[in-house]
Amino acid sequence: MANYDYDLLVIGAGSGGVRAARLTAQLGKRVAVIEGSDLGGTCVNVGCVPKKLLVYASAFAEGFTDSRGFGFSPGQIPFDWQTLITNKNDEINRLNDIYERILENAGVQIIQGWAKFISPHEIQVGDQTLSAERILIAVGGKPFVPEFPGSDLAITSNEAFYLEDLPKRVVIVGGGYIAVEFAGIFNGLDSQVTQLYRGDLFLRGFDHELREKLAENMKSRNIDLRFNTDVRSIEKSADGLVITTQDDQTIVADLVMYATGRIANTQSLALDQAGVNVGKRGEIPVDLYSKTNVDHIFAVGDVTNRMNLTPVAIAESIALVKTLYEDNPTAMQYGNIPSTVFSQPNLGTVGLTEEQARDAHDNIEVYRSSFRPMRNILAGRDEKVFMKLIVDADSRKVIGTHMLGPDAGEIIQGIAIAMQAGATKEHFDATIGIHPTTAEEFVTMRTAG
Repeated sequence: MANYDYDLLVIGAGSGGVRAARLTAQLGKRVAVIEGSDLGGTCVNVGCVPKKLLVYASAFAEGFTDSRGFGFSPGQIPFDWQTLITNKNDEINRLNDIYERILENAGVQIIQGWAKFISPHEIQVGDQTLSAERILIAVGGKPFVPEFPGSDLAITSNEAFYLEDLPKRVVIVGGGYIAVEFAGIFNGLDSQVTQLYRGDLFLRGFDHELREKLAENMKSRNIDLRFNTDVRSIEKSADGLVITTQDDQTIVADLVMYATGRIANTQSLALDQAGVNVGKRGEIPVDLYSKTNVDHIFAVGDVTNRMNLTPVAIAESIALVKTLYEDNPTAMQYGNIPSTVFSQPNLGTVGLTEEQARDAHDNIEVYRSSFRPMRNILAGRDEKVFMKLIVDADSRKVIGTHMLGPDAGEIIQGIAIAMQAGATKEHFDATIGIHPTTAEEFVTMRTAG
C-alpha cells in the first residue's frame, strides 16, 4: 500500500470541507485542510452570514416607520454605513477564529495557500507537495460577470460587502436570490434601486405565484423592477455610471452590481492533472455518493452545482464521511430541502412548487391564504402575507409549502420537519394553531381552490 502523507486531504475550508475534515479526524484519520483565503468559505465571509446582517440592518427603517402606529414618535435617525461594515467585519473575524479552533481541536492540520493537482494523489501548495489516499474538493463557487463594454465597472456581491460608502443610486443586474436580496438591502437603507433581469420574472424555479406577489411587494417599496431587460454597456460620466440597456434605455447610477450567476471555483486546481472531469461552468460532476470520475477523489458543496446551499454542503459531507470511513454507504437525499430568499418580505419554501406538483402528480389540491398580518394593521401598511399548501390528493401528503411574508424562513423550517416525517393535510388540520400568529394559518386552511 502506498505511503501517503494524509488519509484525507480537503481542498477548501468552507462549511462542507470543514465538516468533512473534522468528522474524519475525529475517527482517528490523518487529515489536512488547504485554504488560500479566510476560513469559513463563501457563507461566512461573503455569503449568507454577512448578507443576513445587512438584511437585518435594512429592516430597521421599516420598523421605525411602523412604530408610529404603535404610539412611538421616532425622529430623524442617522445611519452610518461604516459602522455597519466595521461591526460586520468584526463578526466575520470572530467566526473565522471559531472555524480555526474547530479544526485544530479535532486534530486537523490547516495549510494556508492555493492548491493545485500535480498527479491524482498529489497536491502542490506553494513549494510543498502533499500526498493523500483520498482527496475532497470543496472549493465552492464565485460570482461571474459576463464580458461586455464596461463590464469592468460593475461589482459583484463579494465587493458589495466591503463598500466604503453607501451608494445613493444602485442598479442590480440579475434575477436570482442574491440580486433580489441586495435590492431589498439597498432599498431598505434608502438607496434608489433599479433591478434589471433579462427574463419575464425573477427567481426562476420558485413557485410562480409567489414570484409574482414578491414582485408586486417590491414595486410597492419603490424598487424599480425592469424585466425582459439586459445591459448593453456601462460608461463613466461626470454624474456617475451610465448604463445602456439592449432596448436603448439609459440609467445613471453610482453603483452597478452584477448577480447573474456563479461558477465553480476550479480554474486554478489543474484538475486535468488528476483526470477529474468538469462541466461547462467548471462544476465537478459526482455520483450519488459525491465521487468524481476518479475513484479516490470526491467533491461536495457548490463546486458540484447540485443544490447550492450551506446546510446541503454540510449534509453532503456528513454522508461522505459515513460512506468512506464508517462502513455505511449514504447517499444524500435532496427532497424536501427548505430554503428562504431573504427578500423583503421573505420568501420561504419547501417541497414542490405548484408547477412541479402538477407535472409530477395526477391529482393535487392547492390551499391559499392571503391576509394583512396583525402588525401591519396598526402600522398602516397594506402589505399582505401569502401562504400556500400543495397536497397530493391521493396520498393526502403535503408535498409543497410556500410563504411570502415576515419570518417566512423561521416558519418554513418547522413545517419542513413535518413534511420530512410525511405529514398529511389531516395532520395539519388536527394541529392546534398558536393564536394570534401568522404561522397558525398553515393549520387553519380548509378550502382548496
